[in-house]
Amino acid sequence: MKLAITSQESGPNALVDLRFGRARFFRIVDTETGQQTTVDNAEGANAVQGAGTHAAETLARIGVQVVITGHVGPKAMNALQAAKIQVYTVDGGTAEQAVQDFLAGRLRALTRADVGGHW
Repeated sequence: MKLAITSQESGPNALVDLRFGRARFFRIVDTETGQQTTVDNAEGANAVQGAGTHAAETLARIGVQVVITGHVGPKAMNALQAAKIQVYTVDGGTAEQAVQDFLAGRLRALTRADVGGHW
């Protein structure tokens, strides 16, 4: 399974970015192979509008099945659901800790947007 964790920096010890579409990076972890990569989201993070939708499309293109982030707006949630990407929420910590918490079943699934949009 491929996970994407929103992060402020590119490494596994980077702090989770609590914004989905405006996160600077996505840390991609393949739980089956252990392979980890980073996707630069500078274009989406700096977009005037559509950051969440753009991010969802990017992650869908690379086969992500689960996103771990802090908050997701309504347009981003619609795009993620259309792509059949599940969303789980964290309150902070590192990308590596978020993966461990997900694998241990300690994260809460989001089924709808939890913020109104740009924040």
